[in-house]
Amino acid sequence: MKFRERLRKFFFPAPDSPRWILLLPYITLIVVAALMVFGGIHTWEYTNSNDFCGTVCHTMPPQYTVFQESPHSNVTCEECHIGRASFFDQAMRKTQGIKEAYYQIFNLYEYPIRAKALRPAVETCEKCHRPEIFVDDSLRLIHRYGNDRLNTAEIAYLIMKTGGADARTGTALGIHWHITNKILYYANDELNQDIPYVRVYADDDTYTEYIDIESGFDPAGLDESQLKPMDCITCHNRVTHEFMVPADSVDLAMSRGLIDPDIPLIRVKAVEALSAEYATRDDAMKAIADIEEDYKRNLFDYYSQNGQKIKQAVAEIQELYDRSVFHDQEITPATHPNNLGHINSPGCFRCHDGTHLNAEDEAIRLECNVCHSIPVVAGSEDFLINIEISRGPEPESHLNPNWISLHNEAIGPSCSNCHTTKDPGGTSNTSFCSNSACHGNVFTFAGFDAPALREILKSQLPPPEPALEVPTLTGDPTFDNYVGILFAVKCTGCHVEGDAAPEGLDLSTYDAAMRGGDNGAVILRGNADNSLLVQVQSGDHFNTFTSEELEIVKQWINLGAPKE
Repeated sequence: MKFRERLRKFFFPAPDSPRWILLLPYITLIVVAALMVFGGIHTWEYTNSNDFCGTVCHTMPPQYTVFQESPHSNVTCEECHIGRASFFDQAMRKTQGIKEAYYQIFNLYEYPIRAKALRPAVETCEKCHRPEIFVDDSLRLIHRYGNDRLNTAEIAYLIMKTGGADARTGTALGIHWHITNKILYYANDELNQDIPYVRVYADDDTYTEYIDIESGFDPAGLDESQLKPMDCITCHNRVTHEFMVPADSVDLAMSRGLIDPDIPLIRVKAVEALSAEYATRDDAMKAIADIEEDYKRNLFDYYSQNGQKIKQAVAEIQELYDRSVFHDQEITPATHPNNLGHINSPGCFRCHDGTHLNAEDEAIRLECNVCHSIPVVAGSEDFLINIEISRGPEPESHLNPNWISLHNEAIGPSCSNCHTTKDPGGTSNTSFCSNSACHGNVFTFAGFDAPALREILKSQLPPPEPALEVPTLTGDPTFDNYVGILFAVKCTGCHVEGDAAPEGLDLSTYDAAMRGGDNGAVILRGNADNSLLVQVQSGDHFNTFTSEELEIVKQWINLGAPKE
């Protein structure tokens, strides 16, 4: 009997057949359908799993290796690369896999592979993270080690101003302001590293254009369809798949004790070995292993007593290499730049480089303390550190959006009213103005010295400050012989004519000082104790008079506050 006839008799038995024969076709169909349903569900779940994405596809070892060490290691790949959606939406998005399979079968991939079909951050990141409520500041510790024999350790402390509030939850400030407000940009390259044009929208949907004056970009020829919205991935592009640069990976391993910082010169040797280019992985492993031989040859006394520490360090350095360089996929830290920060790649400085100006020649602000506090560097000998958080009124000069590019040419006596100024521009960490985290780094991607910018800034430099000193008083105090000069030295950095004056108080002239501010007079002739000026200076103020200076001011007021 032919197979087709047997099959027909199985599914369509004679009416007088036993009951079990009549039921058997239906039972078989139910079993087959159940197997197909459950098999399909299992196949669907498996193709959404990290194991499938990371190990079945031979192009993914680099991403899977660093993914397992990332903050998102408990999140499935499909949640980010496909997004949370209905089954049918996910199925439609998965059709892209047909092209990927075709590329893999016929070996058509171009290396290094780039992700080109990511879902918008609002459909992925913001399903778990809501930028509007990430409004708290956070303390960050950045561990660094020196290239000297002792691997001298330093820690840079800074406060990250995450921000992110919107009009509904509060004033929008900080880093996440970029997400809660509408910003579009145009990039010249696939990796969005070269951004010559930025458009910032106001609440009424008007916008301000910022153009990199060094780029030669002409907005008249802009293709609006090429504008991209700023979202989480604009900055957090490597949060799950970061290939760390050698210096950072070595410093992190040393701070965690995976490489013993007590091993002489281990930092410089590790970074040097990881930074070299090798034809194959085997060549890299041999070169890193030679670090141990180097200690045997040149530091044998140390090696003879600490050989196991060095072996462990070498093994960790080899692991660091395997997490950052993949020869088959042509991946190195340089092929996938991390947009967080601004040291190893443009990052923040893609826009905040000082050379993106609007029509009024105002830059996208570059000040360090827009996004974080000024870093404070501490060594092992520093028992106590103070992190400076600016919370007072800013002088008129500081409100210029180009201030960071001007400040090194505008240092004057008034700086010391708010800051310590020893060794200005140095790296001794003896004052606010000698910060090694600022002046000890080369900010390759900032535009401080861009020729076109320097020409524009010439007209914005504030006039040189007169070298004023508080005089020694002889006779009764007047505004002209003492008090006015005291105000000029200690007060008029902030309290000058203009909208920036705190509480509208201008102390730069006698008439303005006697007129007072938004809350009325601050100097009551003949009544020093009830004068607001004296009350403020007697308490906690940003720049207080000395006790001797305050007594002279009180004497002047009680004498009727004479001008001359």
